Order: sequence, then structure tokens, then C-alpha cells
Amino acid sequence: MSVKAQFLTHAVTNQPQPLPDYNAWTSDTVLQACVAREGGGWADDHLTRHGEFAGGEMMALGQAANRHKPILHPFDRHGRRIDEVEFHPAYHELMRRLMANQVHNFSWVHQGQPGAAVVRTALGYLSAQADAGTGCPLSMTFSAVPALRHDPALFQAWAPRLMSSTYDPRTLPADQKQGCTMGMGMTEKQGGSDVRANTTRAIRQSDGSYEVVGHKFFFSAPMCDAHLVLAQTEGGMTTLLMPRVLPDGSLNAVRIQRLKDKLGDWSNASSEVEFQGATAHIVGEEGRGIAYILDMVMYTRLGCIAGSASGMRQALVQALHHTRQRSVFGKTLIEQPLMRNVLADLALESEAATALAMRAARAVDASERDPMEAAFARIVTPVGKYYVCKRAPAFVNEAQECLGGIGYVEENILPRLYRQAPLNSIWEGSGNVQCLDVLRALRREPETREAFFAELLKARGLHAALDREIEALNATLEDVQALELRSRYVVERMALAVQAAILLTSGQDAIAQAFCESRLNGAHGLTFGTLPAGAPFDTLMARAMPAF
Repeated sequence: MSVKAQFLTHAVTNQPQPLPDYNAWTSDTVLQACVAREGGGWADDHLTRHGEFAGGEMMALGQAANRHKPILHPFDRHGRRIDEVEFHPAYHELMRRLMANQVHNFSWVHQGQPGAAVVRTALGYLSAQADAGTGCPLSMTFSAVPALRHDPALFQAWAPRLMSSTYDPRTLPADQKQGCTMGMGMTEKQGGSDVRANTTRAIRQSDGSYEVVGHKFFFSAPMCDAHLVLAQTEGGMTTLLMPRVLPDGSLNAVRIQRLKDKLGDWSNASSEVEFQGATAHIVGEEGRGIAYILDMVMYTRLGCIAGSASGMRQALVQALHHTRQRSVFGKTLIEQPLMRNVLADLALESEAATALAMRAARAVDASERDPMEAAFARIVTPVGKYYVCKRAPAFVNEAQECLGGIGYVEENILPRLYRQAPLNSIWEGSGNVQCLDVLRALRREPETREAFFAELLKARGLHAALDREIEALNATLEDVQALELRSRYVVERMALAVQAAILLTSGQDAIAQAFCESRLNGAHGLTFGTLPAGAPFDTLMARAMPAF
């Protein structure tokens, strides 16, 4: 035997097989249980079909759409202004399939049927595991509908196209399209979250429309058919609908200055724009803009919670798939005691995040029928957005570490999940904004406190640690002097308490007990993988394990 034959340089051993195509719905025991518990089990067939796409073909499309970032073409070859963003064909195929699968409109198509918002949230949860960028225009299109209800004429003109399941990317006037998407433009350079500092002005014209002059520092998904924007009018801060293409076929005077060079979210385009006398139409009444936008915030914040829980789920799937194949020191990684602790802890965190997202979705779903659920939705969406979105980056990084070096290279989805993870914490108001909004709700809307504690009291007596937490929260909320200064800590404890209550009443006693012992009883460290020795490691990993 030659030396060359004796010493092969590239014999691949002990390397896991790639994650195969799988059904992201039927393989997710936790998600199925949460959706059924919150009233969405009647849509199992629809979720099964979408889960097959999300865990299969959508993975490859998401990879391609993120590899080939959008490109801005401000002018055509003859120097005419076109303000066109070019997307890779994979992006358009994603949008086509996701809209056909009703990711953006399921709640409205099935409006009035309990659990419809839970199902729509689950559809977004499945989708974001393969590509989160398309979730931006789809979420905005979904959440624009409640804002437009304040203006019957605009609602009648736009809602049918926003609720359409047809993706139509053509540059045409809205009334010539089979389906439309809606973006938002709120943030300006000088204001950020303080939209009252916005300087963009809208001047009423003789025909009842408004001419808008100003800028937006973040103008999301600029190829949408219209955007809801905030501008100053004589009556104060006002919401306006600004179409991309005017009825005569000409482009509106919205000039894209550049696309944002973002850390993640690469498949989606975010831009800076100037309004150079753009035409827009008032939504509802002048001066009511912030109130109307807040109607959308509950829905978009719910999307942030579900999006973060979704990224956590996909990171966990990748970690479990790798560690059950890779061997070290004579055992597979998943059999090693310390790795078992890490994986079980990640599984517990993922289940709690998913349970909170779906419970919040049920509250949003029922808010028009049940005042108590409406009050709970008002408080749980900023609480959940603050906490779950804060947990996501550390969670994804821990999952990366389970894969070692290959979890850090771009051929793997984990670097993309890691880049994406901080975004939901920033979108729709950063962490401080969420905490201040929780305090605002508690102070000005006392029914929110009543609804929140009513949810906790459903689990009273099921674990001593939660009972103590309820008492401590009540006392903390009475300390008005220190409340704002310590609001991050307060909202964190509120999130942990409501997650514990949801799990304790879910029928999964071992999971709930492990959560209370580790998160409320102090038997947990500052990093993942620090569960107490008596935790149900096998049960946690078995519930999280994807079935192929």
C-alpha cells in the first residue's frame, strides 16, 4: 500500500448529516400543544401544509434571499428617477408562497372565528425559522388593517387588496393590482422613538389630499404599495396613507436616499427616504395619529414575540440535530451530562417563550369580544416583547456553541439567526420603550393590572415560588418612587411570572415545575445549562426533539 493510500487526508468521519427537509409543524410537539390550548387546533390541516413548506423548500429559498441582498436602482439608464429595489427571485417566491398560505391575512380571512389570531401567529412562527425578512412587510400589511378601520373610505378601498392572498409585485396603481402590501414610516433622524419630535409636515390640498414634505430615517419595505406615515398637520400628529404609485401611473414623490446596511434581516429592504411633495391621504382625524398607530402596535409587538420565539426554536432544532449525531469522548454529545443540561435548559426557555407568544395571541384574538382579554393583551404584549426578545440573542449564541466552529460559518443557518436575533428587541420600540409602556398602562389603565394578576392567580397554589412572586410583584408595583428606575427588573419578573402561570396551567407539570424551580426559585445561574440536578432533562429534550 502506498503512503498516499495509507494516509488519506480527507476521510470525513463523525460529522452529522445535514438537516433534512422536515415538516416544521408536525415535528414540533410544543407548538402544536400551545396552538391547541389557545384555540387554534381547528386549523391543523392548514398548519400542516405550511409546516411542510417552512421546514422544506422555504429553507433553501430563505438562504438564497439572504445571500443576495436587495439592490437599490434610483435611476433608469436614461436618468429618469425610478426608486426601484431589486430583489432576488427567491424573495419574490417567498412572498408569493407566504401570501398564498395566508401568513399575512389569516386573522382577517377567518375573522370572528376564535383562535384565528393564534393560527396566524403560528404561521408566522413557522415561517420565520426559514426567513425572517419577509415577515416585515407581511406583518405590517396584517397590522395596517386595524388602523385603516378608522377611515371607512380608505378601508373600503385598500382592505380587500391588503387581505388578498395574491402577491403582485408590479409597479402599478393599487386599484390595478390583484393584491397589495403595506409598509410603515414613523422614525425620523431627530426623534427615534419620540415620534412627537417628528418634523415632517403634511399640508391639506384643495382636493382633500395632503402634500407631504420631510424625511423618514427608517422606511421599512420601500417596495410596498403604500405606507402609513406620521406627519405634522395643523391639527397635530396625524397618520396618513401614502401610495407608492399614483392613480395616473406616476411614481409618488418618495425619493429613496439609500438602503440601510443592516447587521441582519438581509432579505428585506429598509431605507431612508425624502418626501418631496408626496401625495398622501389622511387616516381618520387630524391629530389622532399616535392613537391610530398604537392600534397597530399590539399586533406588531405580538409578531416580535413570536419572531424571537421562532428563531429560538430553529436554533434549538439545529443544536439537537447536531448533538445527537456528533460523538466525543465515547458518547454522542447529547448523552454528555453537561450538554444535556444545556440542551434541556434551551428547550425549557424555548417552550416558555412559545407558550407566552401563543397565550398573547389568544388575548389579541379575543380582545374585541372580551374586555378582560383586551386589557391582558394590552399589558402582555410589551411585557413579552421586552423579555422574549431580550433572551433570543443569548439563546441563539448558546445553540451556536453546541455546534462548535461550524455553528459560526455562513454555510450554517445559525449565523443568520444570530444576526437576526437582536432585531425584534429594537423593532416596535426598544427595551426601555417597552418597560415605560408597561408602566404607562399600569398607571393610566388600571384594568391592565387587574387582567395581568387575574392571569397569574389562575395558577395560585400550584407552586410556592409563583405564589411568592405574585406577592412580591404586588408590593413592587406599590413602590411608585423607584418604579421607573427599576422598570426593567419589574417587567422581567412580570414576564417570568406570567410564563410560569401559563406553564403551570398547561397540564405539563414536569415542565412547569422545572421552570418555577429554575427561574423563580433561584436554582439557576446567569447562563444556560445551569438547571438543578433534579430537572426533567429527558422530558424536556424529548418534547423539543424534531421528528424527521
